[in-house]
Amino acid sequence: MRRVLTIVATLWLALGCLAQEADSGVVVDELSQRYDAFFLEAMVQRHKGNQTAAFDLLRHCLEIRPDASETLFFLAQYYNALKDRDRALDYLSRAVSYDSTNPIYLETLAEAYYANNDYENAAETYEKLVALDKSREDIIETLLQLNIQMEHYQKAIDLLNRLEELNGKGARLSVTKSEIYNTMGNHTAAVAELKALADKYPNDMNYRAEYANMLLQGKQKKQGVSMLEGILDEEPDNMRALVALYNYYSNVDANETVADSLFERMLLNRNATQDTRIQLFREQIQKSEAEGGDSTRVLQLFGKVLRQPQPDADIAILCATYMDLKQMPRDTISTMLERVLAIAPDNAAARLQLVSYAWSAEDRNRVIELCKTARQYNPEEMAFYYYQGMAYYQNGQKEEALGAFQNGIGVINENSNPAIVSDFYAIMGDLLHEKGLKQQAYEAYDSCLQWKQDNIGCLNNYAYYLSVEGESLDKAEAMSKTTITAEPKNPTYLDTYAWILFRQQRFAEARIYIDQALQNDSDSSAVIIEHAGDIYAQCGDTNRAVDLWLEAKKLSADDDNKVLIRKIKLRKYIKE
Repeated sequence: MRRVLTIVATLWLALGCLAQEADSGVVVDELSQRYDAFFLEAMVQRHKGNQTAAFDLLRHCLEIRPDASETLFFLAQYYNALKDRDRALDYLSRAVSYDSTNPIYLETLAEAYYANNDYENAAETYEKLVALDKSREDIIETLLQLNIQMEHYQKAIDLLNRLEELNGKGARLSVTKSEIYNTMGNHTAAVAELKALADKYPNDMNYRAEYANMLLQGKQKKQGVSMLEGILDEEPDNMRALVALYNYYSNVDANETVADSLFERMLLNRNATQDTRIQLFREQIQKSEAEGGDSTRVLQLFGKVLRQPQPDADIAILCATYMDLKQMPRDTISTMLERVLAIAPDNAAARLQLVSYAWSAEDRNRVIELCKTARQYNPEEMAFYYYQGMAYYQNGQKEEALGAFQNGIGVINENSNPAIVSDFYAIMGDLLHEKGLKQQAYEAYDSCLQWKQDNIGCLNNYAYYLSVEGESLDKAEAMSKTTITAEPKNPTYLDTYAWILFRQQRFAEARIYIDQALQNDSDSSAVIIEHAGDIYAQCGDTNRAVDLWLEAKKLSADDDNKVLIRKIKLRKYIKE
């Protein structure tokens, strides 16, 4: 509600204040001339954006004239910006005391009181503003909310009457007034207010339903029920009447059969909004869980709603979520999720859940198909590129995997999940390296680590490939050290670190870490064992080296590993 002062408005305000002073017959002496000059210069600097200069000039103005309301007003804004709210409030209050009919000062002061949770003073100031301009509906509305908040109910009633004088009798004002009367304990006045509304608009069944609902809250329950049933005879889909009767039978009369019938009518009502249906289902689910968790009735209701023409996708999603809550079979939930997609093919949440199920079942072809379709409807959803790329990768379809990941990069933005983006680039790096595109692979790894600097898998692979190439070994060692710190018993990471030390010719240190790798290598990796042989050979333990190379040869899938065979034959390390 704060009014922003434009350049023209601010200068108008400043010149108006000065002109008012001249018109009042004040002698324009030298002091006044000095004040005018400094004040106008302050306004000029303010609108040039020189706020510090304007602030200093205004403070000088206040020294010349401590009672200058316009100076106090503008200084208050600066102190508010400086978070000195007490001084800002003091200056605004003084500005109003010197110019109590200025609506801008009054409104700004009222807002300052409100921001400080000083509702009493805020209300008093808004009242002064309304006294100046009785047509300010926005101020009356604010004042109304303040008085309701402070439980000044009679004042709130008076303000509602003022609004009715301005706009005439309407539903919102009458209902609010009725609720306030009810809160005050004046049920008779609450009923009378809604009766007057219903009488004024006899053809509007909603107003009659409000009136009948108020009767139910008093002693005229039979009359209220009769009126609501009459409304439903004329308008079977009147939601207000249905809700009022449902609340009555479920809470007051405890007639569960009638209440259930009304609940079903509300759910199937063509006038019910999507939000209303979802809220009704949530209430039904909570009630069902509180009574033991029998899902039969809830699922029956979901079925009836979803069989209606033009079923809603959100209802189907809620049904699938409920099925998951009740731990129903995944096939059953999947069928409901497929129904969601039949209603709304662009529902990313449903398709992503189906992808998750297929991924858990290791049905990679299903994952690929789901993601391929998803990318047509949700091209901006990064997760589908990720799962499709991973499924291709695990299927051995590396070109297709690389394509999926490269396409996915195009939808990355500042709000993307760093962990997923990091994995995107990490796997891309691996694929590019396999293709022999070393430099592109390193660029992908660098991008990965920019998104998540502790991506352990990327750090290990990046470090290992650098060590194999004999490049940036210090960088490789630092990355590899991070991995073994994070996972000190991981044989692959220990092997990488040992191999980097080996390439740095730090053979004794390399042997320490390769021994740890061997101790933790439950799968007996031929690569790790061969590395161990190389390290032992360079440490001078030829017999141990040959034993390790022989063991590596037995485990190797490559029967024609010529370098390994030569190492064994020559009993020495041979660089590949």
